[in-house]
Amino acid sequence: MNTTNTLTHHWRHDILGESFEMKYVRHPDDYCGEVRSSIIRYKGTTGAAKGILYVHGFSDYFFQKELAEMFAAHGYAFYAVDLRRYGRSLSAGQKMFRVRDLHEYFADIDAAVAQMHADGTEHIALLGHSTGGLTASLYMSEAPSPSIRVLMLNSPFLDWNLPKAVKRFAIPLVSLLGAVLPDIPVHQSPDPAYGRSLKDCEYRREWKPDILPDPDAGWVRAIHTAQRELRRRSIKVPVLLMHSARSARRGDSTECYASADSILDVADISYYGRRLGDDVTDVSIDGGLHDLALSPTPVRRKVFAVMTEWLAKKGM
Repeated sequence: MNTTNTLTHHWRHDILGESFEMKYVRHPDDYCGEVRSSIIRYKGTTGAAKGILYVHGFSDYFFQKELAEMFAAHGYAFYAVDLRRYGRSLSAGQKMFRVRDLHEYFADIDAAVAQMHADGTEHIALLGHSTGGLTASLYMSEAPSPSIRVLMLNSPFLDWNLPKAVKRFAIPLVSLLGAVLPDIPVHQSPDPAYGRSLKDCEYRREWKPDILPDPDAGWVRAIHTAQRELRRRSIKVPVLLMHSARSARRGDSTECYASADSILDVADISYYGRRLGDDVTDVSIDGGLHDLALSPTPVRRKVFAVMTEWLAKKGM
């Protein structure tokens, strides 16, 4: 566990309302200057023996209030982390989402785990969404806290949703470029349809833009390297792998985008996800969005039931 973090900042009121509070964690400076992550917790659940730690995805931050409320209602302590240079953790003048190696985020996760321990939570379920699912999987395959008993994945970013030729040739080339010129932007054609599918969700567009921003070559290298490393390893704890039943493609109807994963290929998620370890439960959610926790209400309730029932079966 990283020991250079500073858990000295006081808890303060969180933007999600009276039921939530947050604190900053100071980390050693890096290539972007000042580094901090944020821990968010649901008030009234601290001290519960079992808890959930949520890790968000790319171009994202924690705002899924209903997810926290659901877990709290089932007796779990609920915590989330805004990773460095995301959401609450952004410092003035910083470029969002900048990372050179997903291992950088391990310290952010460790700090949240340490806070949960300090609050009295002994057994933890790590829950990662999209890029956060990739990061959480890498963490659990390499340097997990022994208190994390299970891993839950919400549409994890285990492979690029790109044509095979691009994945085979272009991504490795950009990754090589990222080793020497990490700040070069990598243009992507914007697709606003996913943002429109979240029209009923309340979140801060300055922290979660409806059109995904261009990443840089260093970010591409970090993702590509993590995906390759993960395919050579095995996660030792039980894994719940969740994803939509189908993916949406450009040109599909608005109705399709409102009931499918428009960011990743669900076939790839299932293929690589089932190879993460010896105990993987693969669950396909009909009508689910990329972030299953933001799906329409009936689908969302199904997702919540899948998680709580699986946790109970695994003694969590």
